[in-house]
Amino acid sequence: MALKKLGQILLDLGLVDEMKLETLLEEQKTRDGQLLGQIGLQPEYFSDEQLGEALAEQWNTEFISLEGRKIPQEVLQLVSNTMAQLYRIVPIDLTGDTLTIASYEPQKLHIADELKVLLGLNVRVVVATETEISKFVKKNFEDEDSILGLIEQADSDADLKAAANIDVEKMDIASAEALAESAPVRKLLNMVLLMAVKENASDIHFEPFEDKFRIRIKADGVLQEIPDPSPHLSFAITTRIKVLSNLDIAERRLPQDGRIELMSGGNPVEFRVSVLPTLFGESVVMRVLDRGVVSLNLEKLGMDADILAKFREMIYRPNGIILVTGPTGSGKTTTLYSALSELNDIEEKLITTEDPVEYDIDGIVQVPIDSDIGVTFAAALRAILRQDPDRILVGEIRDTETAEIAVQASLTGHMVFSTLHTNDAPSTITRLRDMGVPPFLITATVEAIMAQRLVRRICSRCKEEILPDADMLADLELTSDEVVGKKFYRGKGCDTCRGTGYKGRLGLYEFMVMNDEIRELVARNASTEEIRDLARKHGMVTLRDSGMRNMFLGNTTADEVIRETILEA
Repeated sequence: MALKKLGQILLDLGLVDEMKLETLLEEQKTRDGQLLGQIGLQPEYFSDEQLGEALAEQWNTEFISLEGRKIPQEVLQLVSNTMAQLYRIVPIDLTGDTLTIASYEPQKLHIADELKVLLGLNVRVVVATETEISKFVKKNFEDEDSILGLIEQADSDADLKAAANIDVEKMDIASAEALAESAPVRKLLNMVLLMAVKENASDIHFEPFEDKFRIRIKADGVLQEIPDPSPHLSFAITTRIKVLSNLDIAERRLPQDGRIELMSGGNPVEFRVSVLPTLFGESVVMRVLDRGVVSLNLEKLGMDADILAKFREMIYRPNGIILVTGPTGSGKTTTLYSALSELNDIEEKLITTEDPVEYDIDGIVQVPIDSDIGVTFAAALRAILRQDPDRILVGEIRDTETAEIAVQASLTGHMVFSTLHTNDAPSTITRLRDMGVPPFLITATVEAIMAQRLVRRICSRCKEEILPDADMLADLELTSDEVVGKKFYRGKGCDTCRGTGYKGRLGLYEFMVMNDEIRELVARNASTEEIRDLARKHGMVTLRDSGMRNMFLGNTTADEVIRETILEA
């Protein structure tokens, strides 16, 4: 049965009249997708209790009040603080295998679906007001939803302790699954996954050693350790991850790859899972792909205005090759996705070939690489050229064959985007030559090269000015005279940044446009240094210069600039 519209329910309940509803609907058109109920939470329209009653009727459930409600402690313990804050819910009752939760957003059906996966329980939703839910969570869930507490619970669990004495090689599948489904293991893994999403982490590492089991979360490009669970939990946690990833829990000798798909705060989050057998168990790394965090918008990448203008001019050209270079995790894919998102138009045919496809973009044909069955970059690129594309993204140029096909694609009227692993923009020319691409083809096809890095941003809460010491100036190759009147900053460390002094990251960009003079140097096999010098004369800002500019603006620290950028030889 189709849901009754909230506006009609508000009319039926006498909370608004036709004129007020019309006013609300008109206002909603200017609020960029804001919900009608939230717009109407004003004294002249209706209260949050009245909205709750209307939502309960719309979603065929009940409206409840949390004021003075006694909820059993064992029910509250089913949901962690991180879960309660992330999903904005309160557990109310557990009857059999059905958990009743209060939410002020019953329209978010994914909340019940996701909690069912995380908790292993059926979930029933009732409605309460946002005010009461926020107040209840603040009062009843500790801010330090202690990961330590969950680790202690798991460490002291009798069944998990007993399993530590059993040879995992001899353990049957049913016993392994029972361990993985145990409440302490579920709670601990749920906490780690949700903590990673909350911290905007990029990776989670689970590492077994002879006498310890280490869990680390990579946030802002740096691994941060959380308290270690006991080594005997390694097998149970790894098995739980494999169950969620639909991997073979009986196979412990071969590497395996899988994925876990969840929703978090209304945004799809994907965990790419890699399992690797080691001497003391299976090491697991989960790549966190949170589409709610990544903004595929060129304006939001942090490029200087002049670089952004030049980059935009290049990506709209009808043919040629644009390369983005840098180490793994430097944001190359995000830059290229942002470019494609801007170019994504009904009149353009855009095709990508990636290993793997990280974010799906509506309107773009995306081809995953699978070298096990012969779908390599080169093979996919050949097939793509028969699909009448206008613009092509090749995830990475890894070999001579892929480079040659990319060049041919460019020469036949296509714009090709791709990535390479080089230290800076000028050295990319040398890499292409080393891969066997003749200089005359490089000059004929390559339009521009972007080198980039990500550095940590100073936490705005604990930012303070410092005086640079002699070693810092020496590492930056600056003299004391050159920094007169300039300021250096750092983050002192606070609760907001978990004592690191950093919160978030920003990009450093080096953009080299291939003009006639640079092409002439490339054609006569000039060195990287000659190309770099000429590019700088034509206005190219190096990665180090970009870093120091952000350093003096107070965006990042000298340590980050030194760590992420190299000085030219």
